[in-house]
Amino acid sequence: MTSVNTGLNPYANYGSAYARAAATAQPSLANALNSNESASSSSSDAATNLTLSEAARAKLASSGSDKDIATVVTDLRAKLAAQYVAAKATGPLDKDGKLTIDLSTLDRRSLYAMATNNGGTFTADEQKVAQAELGNRFNAALAPAAGTAKLTGDFSGIYKAALDYLDAAGSEEKASAAWSAQREAVLKGIQATEQTPTKAPSGIANDPVAAYLAQPDTTTPVQDIATVAKSVRAALDAQAKAAKEAGKGELVYDIRRKTGQLADFSAVDNRSLSAMSLNQDGLFSKEESFAAKQVLDSRNRTSILEALQASQKSGDPSQFSLGILNTYSAMSDEERTASNWTPSFRDNAVASYKSTNHILSLLKSG
Repeated sequence: MTSVNTGLNPYANYGSAYARAAATAQPSLANALNSNESASSSSSDAATNLTLSEAARAKLASSGSDKDIATVVTDLRAKLAAQYVAAKATGPLDKDGKLTIDLSTLDRRSLYAMATNNGGTFTADEQKVAQAELGNRFNAALAPAAGTAKLTGDFSGIYKAALDYLDAAGSEEKASAAWSAQREAVLKGIQATEQTPTKAPSGIANDPVAAYLAQPDTTTPVQDIATVAKSVRAALDAQAKAAKEAGKGELVYDIRRKTGQLADFSAVDNRSLSAMSLNQDGLFSKEESFAAKQVLDSRNRTSILEALQASQKSGDPSQFSLGILNTYSAMSDEERTASNWTPSFRDNAVASYKSTNHILSLLKSG
């Protein structure tokens, strides 16, 4: 069994210096992260540099926001029809009430059209599952900030996450009375948490965050890591087969290779990358595990850089450690192990967040 995990957290040295970096040396830290990324890309020992495929770039560039709603509905009906054929089903639920289709492939605007029966072509079951999926996505958007709130005792981040989610809605959703009412409630929640961040606001009508926090604290069942590893193994094997059939040779993981098809990890989530890196069941070669670790580290560097940039943009140095904590809270246990984001690293970020906020509060009161 080959496991690629050096036991070192490449960002651990930032942990004890969060406040200093955020307050006085942000450009230097940004340069360090960027240079670390460049070194990883160019080093002969870290040559794996898997980027988004052309198909993935095209998908990201075309969010569907430029389509009229009639076209969105027509395209959606075609996608659903294809999924029903593939699943040998006539609707989104089987006789036991389980999903027959993959809603994760649908963008938010399409889901909203389906949930609200735009065009009058969607069945009651289709509307029901779309509404549930939209609810799941809202919950998923708030989950990292909620996890961070448990660590810091600060509820403001949850309301900011809710505002970001609402503002990312499509034009039809934004035109609804429900969206307007919820956004107004979230803005009131942000104002309340700015005054008293350690207390969750109450009594705000139409507050989706309060509804989220009032839900039972149940953990959504996830696949065990062995099953995740088998799934990503199958996905890589499918890529290898497609490359061979297209006459491109074998699937490769090193950008320096002159022949072969470079593996595309753009659709592989971080937990799957962690399964590859940890390689607990020995399903992956050393080269594959190393490639997964490189991509995972690259994504972590990106999240840290985004947190740093958010701190610079807002002028609030505490946003840096808050962004780190949100990333930590969003990670699975396997991701934390593969990335070596330890409890000590987390505790450094919590301490930095609290001390920075304390200093800021003293400055404001002075």
